[in-house]
Amino acid sequence: MPTPEGILAARPRPADGGARRVWRIVTIAAAVLTAFFLQPSIGAAAPVAVRFSEGVARGFLVLMTPDGTAIAHGELRQKPAGGRIESRLFLTFKDGSRYDETVVFSQKGAFRVESYRLVQRGPSYPLTDVAFDRRTGRYRARTQAKKDDEEKVASGTFDMPPDLYNGMALTLIKNLPAGAGTIGQLVAFLPEPRLIKMEIAPEGEDHAQVAGVRRAVIRYRVKFDIGGLTGIVASLIGKDPPELRYWIVPGDVPAFARFEGAMYINGPVWRLEMVPVRFEK
Repeated sequence: MPTPEGILAARPRPADGGARRVWRIVTIAAAVLTAFFLQPSIGAAAPVAVRFSEGVARGFLVLMTPDGTAIAHGELRQKPAGGRIESRLFLTFKDGSRYDETVVFSQKGAFRVESYRLVQRGPSYPLTDVAFDRRTGRYRARTQAKKDDEEKVASGTFDMPPDLYNGMALTLIKNLPAGAGTIGQLVAFLPEPRLIKMEIAPEGEDHAQVAGVRRAVIRYRVKFDIGGLTGIVASLIGKDPPELRYWIVPGDVPAFARFEGAMYINGPVWRLEMVPVRFEK
């Protein structure tokens, strides 16, 4: 889900098929925190074990402001590709802006990001075009700090740890045991890569109408920790990067319900939800 993993890619300016298909919705921006509800245990950073293997999925999405005004529509498309899973989230904004995030990951015992690309462009925010590939160890990045700033370009290699999880927050959350949290890392491109710690943990319980029935929904909070980053790097990311929240309908088949948070550093709070297919009369 938006990545939202894309949230740390740059510093832009605010700018049954049924149930089984829904629970597979993945990605958008990233995740973490210490918990209050259910006393989750957060251990040392390590790859998250696969409890539910991902596969073919397609979901239709709407991005809204907190008051419910739709500002973008898009899709999440996921499919097997060469023994891995390719997951792409794209949103088209009413002002013509575009968010396009693709993550390719393996799931042999544990989830591992193999390659990643994020493109953000349009009138709402500065340019971002970043990518990395674990096989080659290489990355490339083209970013703007502000809309009218000069573009900055960087490329090269960096050490990609096994718990590097750009584009994977929702997938990780769905695979956590009840009451558990986890710790992972994201890479932020400024435009050079910087690893950022992220923590994911359940925060509380809300209730929602699910198919006409009142159901408990677990709220997860995602928090970023810039650790020892100082100086200009810390100023670009911010001392307290914005938190993200995901809502999951629990059960033997966990289902995505909502994402809420800033999709860009210093950006506004937006809400991402599934939309039904409506037939014309």
